[in-house]
Amino acid sequence: MKRHVWRPLFVVIGLVIFILLVRLWYVPDDFGVQERGYTYGYHRLSNEQEWKNYPAKYRDRGYCADCHVENSESISMSPHAVIPCQNCHGPALNHPDDPKGLSIDRSRDLCLRCHSKLIMPSSGRNDIPGIDPAKHNVGIECSECHNPHNPSLEDM
Repeated sequence: MKRHVWRPLFVVIGLVIFILLVRLWYVPDDFGVQERGYTYGYHRLSNEQEWKNYPAKYRDRGYCADCHVENSESISMSPHAVIPCQNCHGPALNHPDDPKGLSIDRSRDLCLRCHSKLIMPSSGRNDIPGIDPAKHNVGIECSECHNPHNPSLEDM
């Protein structure tokens, strides 16, 4: 090989060695997959308790059902039963202490994520009733006509 090939090769090898040395200095010793393997991915072992003490931002449906029994029962019997409450109501962090902290997204865009009619068939997405947003009640929020906790196919 000629000399003009060796020089760039040595530069690349030098950069790789430099990056590996900086990584040895920069990355903590307890960073890795730990004894549980790749279940939780790479993380710092010394950081686990810090995350356990961090308050949960999102809750399950049971957390909402404790106080909102009627809406919880209604939605559990509807096609929206698979959608977590917080998709529309926002994260439940500090909700009982701050009831106004939950913001309800009543925008058409939220509903249209699933209910826009698709042109091309794909997976099970076409099984969801869809509308043409340019023609169907333009400028009106969906919740003015439809109850999101118990939508019925007759309403559409």
